[in-house]
Amino acid sequence: MDITHRSEKEKSDNAKKMMLWFGIVSLIMAFAGWTSAYIVSSSREDWLKDFDLPSAFFWSTLIIVVSSVTYFLAVQATKKDKKSTASTYLWVTLVLGVAFIVLQFVGFSQLIGNGFYFTGPTSSITMSYIFLIAVVHVAHVLAGLVSLIVVIVNQMKGKYSSSEVNGLEIGATFWHFLDLLWVYLILFFYLYR
Repeated sequence: MDITHRSEKEKSDNAKKMMLWFGIVSLIMAFAGWTSAYIVSSSREDWLKDFDLPSAFFWSTLIIVVSSVTYFLAVQATKKDKKSTASTYLWVTLVLGVAFIVLQFVGFSQLIGNGFYFTGPTSSITMSYIFLIAVVHVAHVLAGLVSLIVVIVNQMKGKYSSSEVNGLEIGATFWHFLDLLWVYLILFFYLYR
């Protein structure tokens, strides 16, 4: 079918998906820039090569991967019109998302406890990059949580069903992107020193 003959709803749904993908591509470019700067800066004489990432970062990675699975299961349950099951998975995703953020701050505390600071006379460029990139990711996860809360509210209002999952899928796509982005970042920090 010609796109000019689509319904207003189809046009609106496609526009929302396109805006999401523009945002995701922008975020990919931003994080690619920061990780590229990290690589370029690693040739500095004061670059730290012998440090351990906080254990909380690894636990948070497990949490966000599980949260992506629960969001996926919520979408699948909605497509089968299992509203109660979908709601449960969405709430579990929200709890896991909050746990991810809490663990990130525990990780920041572990870094500080090991004497690594974001700024100041005892800071290093290495840790400044790690703090910056992780904090910016946390900010986007907070945006993902706001999006998830909107999805949960719409779910409670009965907005989603097997024939209407667009808003749920858009929220899930953003959440999965944030998950994959964190997995990339933790692997990058772990493998590239």
